[in-house]
Order: sequence, then structure tokens, then C-alpha cells
Amino acid sequence: MLGYFGPAGTFTHQALLSVTDEEAIPFATVAQALDAVRNGEVTAAMVPIENSVEGGVSATLDILAAGKRLMISQEVLLPVQFNLYARPGTKLSDVKRVITHPHSAAQTRHWMIDNLPTVTVTEGGSNAAAAQEVADPASKYDAAICGEVAGKLYGLEPVASEIADNSSAVTRFVLVCLPTEPPHRTGADKTTLVAYMHADHSGALLEILDQFASRGVNLTRIESRPTKTGLGNYCFSIDAEGHLRDPRLAETLEGLHRICAEVVFLGSYPRADGVRPEIARGFTDEDYAASRAWYAGLLRP
Repeated sequence: MLGYFGPAGTFTHQALLSVTDEEAIPFATVAQALDAVRNGEVTAAMVPIENSVEGGVSATLDILAAGKRLMISQEVLLPVQFNLYARPGTKLSDVKRVITHPHSAAQTRHWMIDNLPTVTVTEGGSNAAAAQEVADPASKYDAAICGEVAGKLYGLEPVASEIADNSSAVTRFVLVCLPTEPPHRTGADKTTLVAYMHADHSGALLEILDQFASRGVNLTRIESRPTKTGLGNYCFSIDAEGHLRDPRLAETLEGLHRICAEVVFLGSYPRADGVRPEIARGFTDEDYAASRAWYAGLLRP
């Protein structure tokens, strides 16, 4: 049994359906979905982790960083497009009150100002919940900003389509399970981890970044997150190109372990976009094998 950040009809639900038709349970919050993995209620859960417009999903990053360790086994990239859905028979000119998720409101703000400047937009819990609310004939809301899955699920009709301010917006979702052996490396992989500093001091972040840079490992995301142990105490949530079994990344993790108070490994998994990293001279598997052979020769002249 799988889980996902629900309710049914959300983009997270759509992301899960894109990779499996296995039965799945919706959870009201990201925390509940990931706790269900930790306590064995579900074998894995799909949750959002990053959006190309809004950035990292704080709830997911923080819950992955703390508590019983979890692991990312797969990622999904989903183009995020919004429509304005209403009850059948509603015209665009009839829309006076709209409900949607806060992220959806942020990503459609300019369209709403340009096309429906007098309309009141209320931010709710999820796109699917907004669609469900509008589907009720007694609802005080005339329309919901949501995706196609939610609109169709609740029998609504689009009164305006493709209303996102950024048509290239993408949300990244991850399938999270209990720790297990990472998938085999593909050559187009990503590794996620959290690095905790020993103490806040001049150059602390530079020391962490140097572990990657000095081994030719590119970062695709880095965000500081509060450790919740005191004002000014932060850890760093990081996505890096490469796999745990890549020599350059293995050395990077070893280096981080030496200089950090803690390193939380959250998984190595195939990149959803299939992009292979450009590996500089000196950092390929062959380069590492040759250097190890050379060093071994020094020990046995």
C-alpha cells in the first residue's frame, strides 16, 4: 500500500498516478504521509519537495531532515498548469469569489489581476479541496484554481484555461520509503542529503561546498533550513549530481562526514529528466581507478 499528500485530485496524486496504479491512501499533510512510512502503515509515500517558481517545500525538507531516517527512491517532474474551474453553466463573468491553494494563488496572481481584478481570492488547504468546495451548489465560491485532475474529479468545467503566470513551471515530487539499498546507478542520478555544521563560524558553508567542488560534483539544489535548536542554527539540504556508488561522490560523502556534525543521507536515485552530468577531467571512474592503482604501486614498489 502506498500513500500520498492528498486529498485525491491534487498534483501529488497525479504525480503518483504517473508512475503506478497501485492502491494508495491520501493523507491530509506531508507530515502524516511521511509518518505513515515511518510507522509501516504504507510502504512508500509521494510528496512534493520542490517547485521551480516557489522553491523548496519546507514541510517536506524539514520532516526528511529529522526523526527516523527515510530515503528517496524515485523522483517525478510534473509540469504544473492551472485552469479556472466552476460549476457547469457558470460563465467567466459570473465569477466573483475564487478559492485555491496558496502556491496556486501565487502562480496565477498576475493572470487574475489582468483578467479578474475585482475577484476575491481565498487561499485554502489544497487545489483538490478547493475543487470539492466549489462543486457544492451551496458553496459561496464561484470557481477554483486547480489542475485538470481535480476539476474533472469533482465534475467542474473550465471557464478559463492555462492561467499560470509561468507556463514552464514544474513541481518535483519524491517517492519516500524506509532506508534500503539505493537503486543501481544509471549515469544520470541524483543524491539528496542534509549536512549539519558543528558550529556557526566564518567559512562553515564554504567548507561544506568545497567537499563537492574539489571533487567535481555539481549541486542542483542547496537550501538552508533552521535546525529548530536556536535562532541562527541552520542545516543545509542538498541535491547533488551523481550516485552513492560514484567514486567522486563517495569521497565527497566521506569528506562531509569528517567535517560535519552530522550527515543525513536521503538517497541516490535516477534523475527524472535523464540528464547526465558533465564530468571534468580527473573525476571520472577511470581517473579514480587509475589514481588508486598508482597509489597502490607506491606501497608495493
